[in-house]
Amino acid sequence: GDANAPQLHNTVDLTSSPTSLWDRIRLGFGLNDIDTPLVQNQINWFVNRPDFIKRTVERSNRYLYHIVEEIQKRGMPTEIALLPVVESAFNPVAYSRAHASGIWQFIPSTGKLYGLQQNFWYDGRRDVMAATNAALDYLQKLYDMFGSWDLALAAYNWGEGAVGRAIARNTARGLPTDYLSLTMPNETRYYVPRLQ
Repeated sequence: GDANAPQLHNTVDLTSSPTSLWDRIRLGFGLNDIDTPLVQNQINWFVNRPDFIKRTVERSNRYLYHIVEEIQKRGMPTEIALLPVVESAFNPVAYSRAHASGIWQFIPSTGKLYGLQQNFWYDGRRDVMAATNAALDYLQKLYDMFGSWDLALAAYNWGEGAVGRAIARNTARGLPTDYLSLTMPNETRYYVPRLQ
């Protein structure tokens, strides 16, 4: 090539196999970019919390390879492997006010629906292997139901019934039914931009 041509750095070579798990994740990105200032807002949130990122990445090291493998077997966008950052900061014993538990933050009823046993001795929501399979099954079902990953993710956060009702309200008013057009709680409004 031209000796005076600018050199490209930090690019991923698409002709060879990825050299790291993070390359694999980047190469498998498949979500549409959401055009909203909330994305930059969330980037700023993460940039201003390097300790959070460091702790979360350290926690993810135990689980991320398995999650990426399962996602790629299913042909899903690899951004989904990072959803536990948003849900639980990869903390397997995370527990929310809504009684959601584990890295994927299943509430008890949804966990049971997707085969996660919960009893005095064992909570499948905290079993990373079982909960990952359940979460991916649930997300695939939501994608099949709503036809887009951003709506599937909104339903994962807010509930499939709530997203369905929001779509029906917009349809009845002749309004668009995409993620950015629906009226939703702030937590859900920030959910996909936070993942992105």
